[in-house]
Amino acid sequence: MTDKLTDLLPQLSRRQALIYLASGAASLALPNLFGVGGALAAPPAQRKGQMIIGFSQEPTVFNPHLPHIEVDEGLHFSLFDPLFAIDPEGKFTPALAVEVPTVDNGGISADGLHFRIKLRDNVKWHDGQPFTAKDVKFTLDLLVDPSFRSWRKTGHELVRDIQIVSPTEITWRMEKPFAPYVAILSSTFIVPEHILGPVADKNTAPFNNAPVGTGPFKWRQRVPGDHIELTANSDYFLAGPYLERVVYKYIPDLNVMYTQFASGDIDIVGLQWISADHYDEAKKLPGKVVEVVSGSTVENFAFNLGKPVFQELAVRQAIYYAIDKQTIIDSLYYGLPKQTETYMPMQSYYYHPSLPKHEFNPDKAKQLLERAGWKPGPDGIRQKNGVRLSFNNSTTVGNHLREQMQQFLQQTFQDVGIEMKIANLPPAVMWGEFWMMSKFDSSIVGISFLTGSDPDTSDYLHSKSIPAKGGAGQNTFQYQNPAVDRLLDEGSKTFVPAQRKELYLKIEEIVRQDMPFLPLFPFANVVGHKQGAENIIPNSNVRIDSWNVAAWYWG
Repeated sequence: MTDKLTDLLPQLSRRQALIYLASGAASLALPNLFGVGGALAAPPAQRKGQMIIGFSQEPTVFNPHLPHIEVDEGLHFSLFDPLFAIDPEGKFTPALAVEVPTVDNGGISADGLHFRIKLRDNVKWHDGQPFTAKDVKFTLDLLVDPSFRSWRKTGHELVRDIQIVSPTEITWRMEKPFAPYVAILSSTFIVPEHILGPVADKNTAPFNNAPVGTGPFKWRQRVPGDHIELTANSDYFLAGPYLERVVYKYIPDLNVMYTQFASGDIDIVGLQWISADHYDEAKKLPGKVVEVVSGSTVENFAFNLGKPVFQELAVRQAIYYAIDKQTIIDSLYYGLPKQTETYMPMQSYYYHPSLPKHEFNPDKAKQLLERAGWKPGPDGIRQKNGVRLSFNNSTTVGNHLREQMQQFLQQTFQDVGIEMKIANLPPAVMWGEFWMMSKFDSSIVGISFLTGSDPDTSDYLHSKSIPAKGGAGQNTFQYQNPAVDRLLDEGSKTFVPAQRKELYLKIEEIVRQDMPFLPLFPFANVVGHKQGAENIIPNSNVRIDSWNVAAWYWG
C-alpha cells in the first residue's frame, strides 16, 4: 500500500441529481439497494455474527428528522429507509420506492413540478405493521410542521397537494421546480404514521428514544455513554442483513479507539476514524485492512457571525492570515490532506479550482488589524473601543489532533495580538444545542456541505437556514448575504449542469471573500476494518460509514 493519498483510491464521481432525473439512468431496481458489485465472497446463506463499530462521538438523536449531526445518521441508516438511496457512484437506487422517479418513467413531469412515487407492497415496520403511502405523506408533512423541530425543511416546504392514490402510490406537486429534491429525498428517512401520528408533541415522543423503522436492524438497547445494540430485522424487504447484531460503541478518545481497533476489541473504525498520527503503524497491523479515503467532509475554522467580534471582515481575514495550514497538515496530519479554499469537495464537478490561495502571513494579519483600529493593549492583546480581540474556540474533547491544532493556533494568534481561549466540550454537548443554536464563539468542525450528490448548499449558506433565528437548516455560522441567497435560489431551479456550475462557482467566490468560515482541508480519512469484514465500502455521497450496513458480513 502506497503512502501517497493520490495513489490510494480512484476519486469517486459526484453526479448531480438532475442528470438522473432527466435521463432515467437510475430508474432500474437493483437486486440489493446497498450492495455493491465486485469480486467479493458470496454473502452467507444464514445470518451470523456481529460487528462492533467504533464512533468517537455518541449518537443521541434517533428520530432522523430532529436536529442531528453525522454520527446520528450511523443509526438512522441501520434503522430506517429512504424512498431511494445513493450509491458510491452517485447513482440513485430504489429502496422503499420500487423505482427512482424520472421524466422517462413518468415519475416526474417534464417541468419538474409533479411527482408520482410507486412504493413496495412487501414492507413491514419493525412492529409488524405494514408500510404504506400514509407513512410517506406523514413524513413529508412532519418535516414542515411548524410545531416540530425539523432538522431540514429545504425542498420539503415546496411540496403541495400530497395525494394518496393507493397504499403503494403517492403523488404531489412542487410549488416550483427544485433541482436538488431527488438528492434530498435520498437522505429523507420515512417514519411510521401509526406510532408518531397520534402523539401530540412529536418533539418529545417516546419513539425518539425507542425508534421503530423499516430498516435492516431493530433497536434493542442503549447504554448511554457506552454503546447501542441493534438486532437483525428478519423481515427486511431487501437482501440482508447478514449479521445478527451490530453494536455502535462510543469511544471519545481517538487514541483509545485506535488501541481498541489494534487489539481487536472493535471490528470497524468509524467516525472519526484512525487519526493520521497512527497511520504508519496502522497500515502494518496484521489482520487489518487500512486505507486512506478522500472524503467530502471539510475541516473548518468556523465563526459565529452573531458575535460582535467576528462581524468585521478585517478580523476574519487577519485570523486566516494567522493560520499556518501547511504546518498543521504536515505536523499533525502527516501530510495526508491537501489545502482547500472552498467547502466544495475536490472531487465534485462544481469544485472551484481558481479561488485566491491562502497565505500564512502574520505581518499582513497585523497590518490588517492595525488599519481596522485594533491596537495592542497592555497585555499584547489588541483592543478597539474598549473591546479586547478575544474569543473562545470549541470542539470535541478527546479529539487530540484538533486539540493540538487549537494549541498551535492559540500561539500563532497570540503573536499577532489575538487571544483564543480553548473551551472544548463532550461531543453530545458540543454538537447539540451549543452548536445548532449558535451558542459557540468559534469552532473547529468538519462539515459535509452538499445535499447528497447535489451541489446545493442552502442548508448551510442560505439566510433562511439559521436555526438560532427560527430557520430550519444548519447555517449555524449565522451567515447572511442577499447575493448568495439569490444564487442559491436560482441554482435550485436550474436543471442544466453547465449552467448550474456557473452559479455555484460564483457562490464559492463570494463565500471565499466573506469568510463565514475558513476551509482548512478536506478529510483524508484513514479507515480500517478487520480482514474478513466484507462490503465495508466508502461512499462520499453520504455522511457516515454505515450507509450499507445491510450488506455487511463476515467472509
